[in-house]
Amino acid sequence: MVLVNGVVYTVNPSQPKAEAVAIDGSVIVGVGSTKDLLEEFQGDTVIDVGGKPVYPGFVDSHAHLEGLGILLMTIDLQGTSSPEDVAGRVASDAGRRPVGAWIRGRGWDQNRWAKKEFPSHAMLDAAAPGNPVVLGRVDGHAVWVNSLALHLAGISRSTREPEGGRILRDSAGDPTGILIDNATNLMAAVMPPPTRAERTEAVRLAVDQCLRFGLTQVHDMGVDTELVDIYRDLILRNEFPFRIYAALDWSAWNHYPGPDVGDASGRIVVRALKLYMDGALGSRGAALLQPYSDDPGNRGLTMMSSDSLKNIAELCLDKGFQLCVHAIGDRANTVVLSTYQEAFKSRKINGNDVRFRVEHAQLLDPADVPRFHRLGVLPMMQPTHCTSDMPWIVDRLGKERAVHACLWRSLLDDGDIIPASSDFPVESPNPLLGFYAAITRQDLEGKPDGGWYPEQRMTRAEALKAFTIWGSYAAFQEEKKGSVEIGKWADLVVLSEDIMTIEAARIPRVRVEKTMVGGTMVYEAKEGGGGR
Repeated sequence: MVLVNGVVYTVNPSQPKAEAVAIDGSVIVGVGSTKDLLEEFQGDTVIDVGGKPVYPGFVDSHAHLEGLGILLMTIDLQGTSSPEDVAGRVASDAGRRPVGAWIRGRGWDQNRWAKKEFPSHAMLDAAAPGNPVVLGRVDGHAVWVNSLALHLAGISRSTREPEGGRILRDSAGDPTGILIDNATNLMAAVMPPPTRAERTEAVRLAVDQCLRFGLTQVHDMGVDTELVDIYRDLILRNEFPFRIYAALDWSAWNHYPGPDVGDASGRIVVRALKLYMDGALGSRGAALLQPYSDDPGNRGLTMMSSDSLKNIAELCLDKGFQLCVHAIGDRANTVVLSTYQEAFKSRKINGNDVRFRVEHAQLLDPADVPRFHRLGVLPMMQPTHCTSDMPWIVDRLGKERAVHACLWRSLLDDGDIIPASSDFPVESPNPLLGFYAAITRQDLEGKPDGGWYPEQRMTRAEALKAFTIWGSYAAFQEEKKGSVEIGKWADLVVLSEDIMTIEAARIPRVRVEKTMVGGTMVYEAKEGGGGR
């Protein structure tokens, strides 16, 4: 196959742009001018992209593939304007279900409501009195449930809070219906788990949406053994036109004596472990060095001890696994970096060789910024988290600390790379929204003027690397993918407009026209369609 008459952004510094790409099977065999490649290769298929831009396939370096599919199968609460709006959607869903059936949804965010307070179970009790209701917050670090769900989980005034979790209570001490971080496990323990068939359907739906958005790989965070089996089964049936870099959850990791790099097709690689050090800023669970400005006395939650993390880090080094630890607050980031440093020292390891990761690294003590590069630790960051959180982050942290959030330029200037992601379904899986946020630090309405702390913006070249070659590096795959070069897998995306040159405000409206994974065209937009 030969793609011709394009504007190919290779992300290869020795050949930054080209016109054409030749592909043999799953691998790129030629990159150059249309004239030269047509003379050199006799393609069975020649695709004229008509001057459209071509990029390496986009990589989302921190996401939850099944979670996206489940969101598509349950009540989508993203963008809801009030608790009444949420309750209305729950009531509509309850009307279609038998009494006693569980109602699930995800995506609410009290920070987007006029009254920026956590809701209570009462509104859900009225909306669905005969059904247990469990609604995940947008960040996945809190749930809002009704009284029936609390009763089924045995959560009452006398229930003790689990370590690393919080049960919000009213003035009388009764649960309000909001469970934060590890307290959500009390509810998960009584909810009927999805069947394998339901999980498989969720994966299929999520992959279809990812391909529409030009994603060719996701670093899937916190997967269990059954989900790995589902991926492998779909791959064996040739029904998985996608790539997964899997970070196992703790229960699954114990089943692996060492990494599993899969076959030559690179559809799935299992070589990482995902853990949590803290919660999220939106639900005030992120671990801070100083208390929350809007919740004095609360410094957030740590979900494991530094001693436990050090032991696990050393086990990962011994087994050859990459460790990926969720850390959002500045206190959590300090603990994780210090613990990594101790583990590297104890095993006499160069951190650059093992590429341990901090997932999110959203708020940093300025003293910790140079430690990432010095230790060889990767800051795995989400540009759209910045633009989603910026309307309320000053309330949480105060102006003095807010300037230390999303320090992209500080890290880049210190020599770090930033593999970018969306953390979907927390945010949209569309990487072009992340690209736009990275270069503007503005919302989709162009606010605030000039960008939120604009001195921390990325350049377009950096943002493109963040969603391609840097994500590949974070998965130890930079020699196989992430740029358009001879010998690499033919993972490509064709867009309707050139995100490297058009006005920034137009980038969120750019369409994906073609997505290719391993030399196979896996998505083509219909006329007037495409991923948005």
